[in-house]
Amino acid sequence: MAVSIKSAREIEFMREAGRILASVHEELGKALKPGMSTLDIDRLGEKLIRSYGCIPSFKNYNGYPASICVSVNDEVVHGIPNKHRILHEGDIVSLDAGVIYHGYHSDAARTHAIGSITPEAEKLIRVTRESFFEGIKYAKAGNHLNDISSAIQAYAESFGYGVVRDLVGHGIGTHLHEDPEVPNFSQKRKGIKLVPGMTLAVEPMINAGRPDVAWMDDDWTVVTDDGSLSAHYENTILITEGEPEILSL
Repeated sequence: MAVSIKSAREIEFMREAGRILASVHEELGKALKPGMSTLDIDRLGEKLIRSYGCIPSFKNYNGYPASICVSVNDEVVHGIPNKHRILHEGDIVSLDAGVIYHGYHSDAARTHAIGSITPEAEKLIRVTRESFFEGIKYAKAGNHLNDISSAIQAYAESFGYGVVRDLVGHGIGTHLHEDPEVPNFSQKRKGIKLVPGMTLAVEPMINAGRPDVAWMDDDWTVVTDDGSLSAHYENTILITEGEPEILSL
């Protein structure tokens, strides 16, 4: 496994990519409302990404047809935007997006409430986000990758939630997906030692019910097997000499 260590110049490009992506997510979050289609979100997202002089990371990636993955309620990730899929009050929607700036990728996801949602759904979104921050407490030089993974799992499962096993985070840089894989659950091995200059996409995918998932007929959309709600929270982070730097926040 070759994990790329970024130079100071590369880190500057990754920083800018992350800053732009954070702005795109902020704008998209403000725009969400009942009655919108998931395709409306994708079109707005692509327009925003290109307005910053960036390229959407996801568009045509391995054949994915859109710029923003829009996953609603029991959809875990990779929901394909569709003009017939309308958001309703009470839905939760996960937006996963990536941008390419001067050849460098940033990747981040947020789960949002559409109007007023149940306390259960609110808690799932909150805990998923918190599990990311629990994990990156260990994203320090000298620690091992599995320290991050174990902390995410322990936190999410302490609320009785299911941590998705079939999908993981990843290294990121000049490619959207690089080594290493970054699981959200504990491994038998410690994993690689973290060193400054590594850039990782850490992305808890947490189900209100069991961890099991299924793939829909479109070969992209991943749903919870038991129909429970799912939330997703992701940022691109940089390992430094000290605390990790969150590039996409």
